[in-house]
Amino acid sequence: MLTHTLGFPRMGKARELKTALETCWAAAPGDQSACDALLDTARALRLRHWTAQVHAGVDIVPVGDFSLYDHMLDMALRLGLAPERFGQGRASLARTFEMARGGGSGTDRAAMEMTKWFDTNYHYLVPELARGQAFFPDAADLLDQLAEAQAAGFRTKVVLPGPCTFLHLSKSVDSGFDRFELLPALTEAYAQLIGQLADPRRGGAEWIQLDEPVLALDLPQALPRRFRAALARLIQAAKPAKVMLATYFGTVAHNADVYSGLELGALHLDLARAPEQLEGTFAHLAPQTALSLGVVDGRNIWRVDAARALALLDRAVAALGAERVMAAPSCSLLHCPVDLEAETALDPALRQWMAFALQKCDELRKLADCAGGLDRSRGLSCADWLAENARIQAARRGSPLLNNQEVRARLESVGPDMLARALPYPQRAGLQRAALKLPPLPTTTIGSFPQTKEVRQARARLKKGELTLADYEAFLQQTIAETVAIQECLGLDVLVHGEPERNDMVEYFGERLAGFCFTQNGWVQSYGSRCVKPPVIYGDVSRPAPMTVAWSRFAQALTKKPMKGMLTGPVTILGWSFVRDDQPRADTCRQIALALRDEVTDLQAAGIKVIQIDEPALREGLPLRRGAWDAHLRQAVDAFRLAVGGADPETQIHTHMCYCEFNEIVDWIAQLDADVISIEASRSRMELLDAFRRYSYPNEIGPGVWDIHSPRVPATAEMLGLLRRAAEVIPVDRLWVNPDCGLKTRAWPEALASLANMVEAADQARTELAK
Repeated sequence: MLTHTLGFPRMGKARELKTALETCWAAAPGDQSACDALLDTARALRLRHWTAQVHAGVDIVPVGDFSLYDHMLDMALRLGLAPERFGQGRASLARTFEMARGGGSGTDRAAMEMTKWFDTNYHYLVPELARGQAFFPDAADLLDQLAEAQAAGFRTKVVLPGPCTFLHLSKSVDSGFDRFELLPALTEAYAQLIGQLADPRRGGAEWIQLDEPVLALDLPQALPRRFRAALARLIQAAKPAKVMLATYFGTVAHNADVYSGLELGALHLDLARAPEQLEGTFAHLAPQTALSLGVVDGRNIWRVDAARALALLDRAVAALGAERVMAAPSCSLLHCPVDLEAETALDPALRQWMAFALQKCDELRKLADCAGGLDRSRGLSCADWLAENARIQAARRGSPLLNNQEVRARLESVGPDMLARALPYPQRAGLQRAALKLPPLPTTTIGSFPQTKEVRQARARLKKGELTLADYEAFLQQTIAETVAIQECLGLDVLVHGEPERNDMVEYFGERLAGFCFTQNGWVQSYGSRCVKPPVIYGDVSRPAPMTVAWSRFAQALTKKPMKGMLTGPVTILGWSFVRDDQPRADTCRQIALALRDEVTDLQAAGIKVIQIDEPALREGLPLRRGAWDAHLRQAVDAFRLAVGGADPETQIHTHMCYCEFNEIVDWIAQLDADVISIEASRSRMELLDAFRRYSYPNEIGPGVWDIHSPRVPATAEMLGLLRRAAEVIPVDRLWVNPDCGLKTRAWPEALASLANMVEAADQARTELAK
């Protein structure tokens, strides 16, 4: 039985790609050496990753899953789809990064819009399509990577975002234009690309993997038939190569008409998310089509339940024969850390429950060998390996580390009265205005300020024992005092302490909550060079002590202006962690909400009158099928309301959301009943506000006027123009002025210049709009 992966983490064990990227970006104009070094690093990482997968037991490795920034951006460039503002012709490396990050200051080359990849925390860049769009397919980058892998002796599979998913995730830049009209032309462009890859005189690819997670969605009635025609065309274009249709993130049984009977080389199913779809799939396979089963979870870090996975493989083998069954992760391993072997500091009792990307490859090999009828796999008898796996699974289920009876009893006591503020928003708003005394169009930031080299070094020195806790805290106090002074000098209205003590908006809280553990090197790519190290939730969650109160109290004492207390919300902490899979996620989310409820109460008691609870993950965690949305959103909204329900009416509760589509859930956002919501809106030129206008959103909104994921400094006039657009949608007395997101990843010079322009834009808007 063959094994393969759909994709592999890009950054490297030590985040080598991140370092090389940021060195290239920081190089002086005209200095090409750092970017040449980046390309060398990329080649070395690809070779290392292919080699590691094969050594772990993978038969067919992916080519094309690696990207310097984002695979959707790469696909757009292969199709010749650079937005006009970045010029025409084949994109250079510098121009590619401009598309992702924006042009320099003083230019109008705003970065491409960025949003979440289905229900993950990975961000992709949104391709832009116009009426009559022309395509210029060029597979040169893939042919180069394919040649690298073939020269090293690896059996390969070229990975492409499929045309249906690519088109679905793109955006129309012309109003009234249906981008799906481009499907025939896009299909022909794909056919040319695939033809180049499959041509024995050029690429000679054996397999072409077309990623079509869009098939897990509810598609409009006309699209399945059109998608089927596109796939049929590409299967023919690929010959003699075989096409694997890769689906993941949910069941695709409801869209079986798209692939039923097509002459695919293989169909891949995600059985970690949707094992129930297996049984009905056999009837849809053409006689020569293999079935790739995603039996190892590609999105979590828990060791596979071998007995359960083997039962699925055995069922497929019984129906098709072992030669027509392939073993794989459920989806790309992009969403997992690289190697558990590097985690030497983990509690051994917890560590034995886990598997990272390379360990998942090893699990695949063993599952395939055992399901394929072999007695031994990788030096172990199948019987011994299965017995050991069963022992570990049982030990985890029975571990006292998992359960806290006090937490469970408190959760049982939660009633409807705990999910509501004491007064409705209109009454709260008057009390808050009287207490805060803010001007019209109040200015604020989203929370974090630049995490400088000095901040990171101080944190590292503390961990190494080179800095005492007292000296570290003194450094943080000085940093916070400087940040507060800067904000007062700029003229911001509601201040933040800048969060220098926080390594990550989720990891920081997880380190202070019971039921969490942490890795040393468990990095996962979020976008570009940005990596996160998700906490691991292994047991019941509680708050042993206040988490943020001391820093917020210290910062508030430095100023007479309101200081925001900054918390990450329960849905986001859950969504951006590796979550225990032995109880409903909703129960874990409510446990986190109760811990945050206690923190809100303590912040309030410490004199903090504005508390922001960020929930950027509210939209991204939606089930892919709409029929399950209401139940999910009800649980998410209730968790947020449980966290803030104890706040006094005079306490102003903010929330923040970014880089997702709000249009279809704005009514649920309103049910959060936050006094103020700040949202990312600058890349879309305030398009996202249309949903709030249609809904007549009742509370206050701060649409972002500065794209903080780009190094460019927006001019005052640009921000003022965005505020004018916002004022057409939101009454000025309910409008706030803020950046899109936190400033952690920005440098101080661009942050100061942009904030000064933002404050000036707000002043001009008050004169012009607040009449």
